Amino acid sequence: MNMDPAAYIPLDEFPILAHGHYANHAGIAPWPRSVARAVRDFATENETVGAQHYDRWLRREHELKVSLAGLLNAASAADIALLKNTTEGICTVAGGIDWRRGDNIVLPAGEFPSNRLPWLALERRGVALREVDIRAGADPEGELLARTDKNTRLLSVSAVQWTDGLRLHLDRLGRHCRDNGILFFVDAIQQVGALQLDVQACHVDFLAADGHKWLLAPEGVALFYCREAVRRQLAPSQSGWHMVDDPYRFERADWQPSSSAGRYEAGSPNLLGQAALHAAVGLLQSVGMDRVEACIEANCTALHEGLGAISGVEPVRAAEPGRPSGIVSFRTPGRQTVDVYRVLRQRQVSCAIRDGAIRLSPHFYQYGEPLRNLIETIAESIDKSD
Repeated sequence: MNMDPAAYIPLDEFPILAHGHYANHAGIAPWPRSVARAVRDFATENETVGAQHYDRWLRREHELKVSLAGLLNAASAADIALLKNTTEGICTVAGGIDWRRGDNIVLPAGEFPSNRLPWLALERRGVALREVDIRAGADPEGELLARTDKNTRLLSVSAVQWTDGLRLHLDRLGRHCRDNGILFFVDAIQQVGALQLDVQACHVDFLAADGHKWLLAPEGVALFYCREAVRRQLAPSQSGWHMVDDPYRFERADWQPSSSAGRYEAGSPNLLGQAALHAAVGLLQSVGMDRVEACIEANCTALHEGLGAISGVEPVRAAEPGRPSGIVSFRTPGRQTVDVYRVLRQRQVSCAIRDGAIRLSPHFYQYGEPLRNLIETIAESIDKSD
């Protein structure tokens, strides 16, 4: 970018900056002011006038789907459904495909349980699960593609790996799937809201992402993307009043599921969560996802360089061109990880332990001085943990 992205960070939106070093957006993100305000306003409206303006809430629901379609470069808002969480999106795919005995599913080993257990449960239907060590060589995508064959029905990956931040090249995976008649599912919870993602360019068939991480929204609301051309292959695995077009026409005789992704929304919507996610996505889009991504990538570079300069610290993964993400993890050989974590917590660093390492995941608004302060605090904490 030709301009400093920090100039576009609305710092007043993030009071968390005054309370230590929050580096756990890969876990649960703190809310921006506008998100908290949207929740308060929704509560106040319910308290004072109830559902008097329900029509406005429905307009906001549609606006949110339009915004999420724009965030993903989906062809249409009709490709977007609003579900409870990433797991529901994955289960929608696992439960909706007409699996055949002998089918196989390929996915990376070590995926978060949400992107493993629903596929594993299909083994009772004769579907084989092929878990691939994508860190076995220098070509993670190649490792996955080498395990696909004529019986591979679906490839499922996390866009960014939850433990160490390994970012996969979705475009390469998607092209292979398109060319070989394989369905392509992406768990995008560790990418959407942090890095740009183009579902059309990457030939993604299905995608799910919760709101409570990089999207800066609460738990309990998630986006689900289903490409129009594959919706006929994904039967709704739940049935309910909300899965039809114009669901509030209760006197209808025809309850045929919608042709849109709304067919996967079986029951009453989480309108409170939608209000919050609407505000969060609006904030990210007002900044611009190109700028958000620039800050995230700069944070990634600074963390790798800063951690590499601290004695006794080893980043789990070396910095790789083309694979920056919001997650950087490190180990401290000779020290107990839990002891280092305890000292970091004492010094107001919010982070996580994943796979025996300290996982850091600052967001775009911590670009610049907040990120430098985080690295200095980590260095001081490592010293103190001796």
